[in-house]
Amino acid sequence: MGSGLNTGLQRGLKLCRDCGRVCQVSDTVCPRCGARVQPRIEGSITRCWALTITAALLYIPANVLPMMTVDRFGTGQPDTIMSGVMELVNHGMIPIAILVFTASVLVPLLKLVGMFWLLLSVGKPGLKVGRQMQLYRLIIWVGRWSMLDIFIIAILVAIVQFGQLGSVTAGPGVYAFSAVVVITMLAAAGFDPRLLWDSGEQGAGKTESMAQL
Repeated sequence: MGSGLNTGLQRGLKLCRDCGRVCQVSDTVCPRCGARVQPRIEGSITRCWALTITAALLYIPANVLPMMTVDRFGTGQPDTIMSGVMELVNHGMIPIAILVFTASVLVPLLKLVGMFWLLLSVGKPGLKVGRQMQLYRLIIWVGRWSMLDIFIIAILVAIVQFGQLGSVTAGPGVYAFSAVVVITMLAAAGFDPRLLWDSGEQGAGKTESMAQL
């Protein structure tokens, strides 16, 4: 093909997502691992839309509700993510503040925007599939580090409590943030990137048809 695009389905092949074996289209289970093989994940787009929208809605309380309350000498006030970042800056812990801001605000937001972009790209021929795939791989890679913020908070809690500097109480924002992390990971894992190649192939087909006119 002039565009260089080609799909496994056009060659009568499909991939087992469990073991990576290339199977024939007629196979219903993988000959190697016995897993069910499908040309495309059923309901992938609908499920990903539902999960991504849910995560986007939870992103609001995750940033508005208090993440934790640090009580020192009987005084303390609940902190949201941003007020916590500003508190870290005021205490001179700028590297940790940057890390918390990146892991808690920037990365989840970029993941949500990326997922929306991928979902909107499916079914729209003419887009550069290579770039969409790079974005998809980036979202999967970033997902491994999504709980970094919770890890940092756990370390801060340990430092405060072991140092007998006070007590730390988790706020409702922690649960909302954790839900955002888990749901965006499920959305990314449930997205079928082969649908992007299908869209690219449709765009290439239209281009060739127009060239033949």
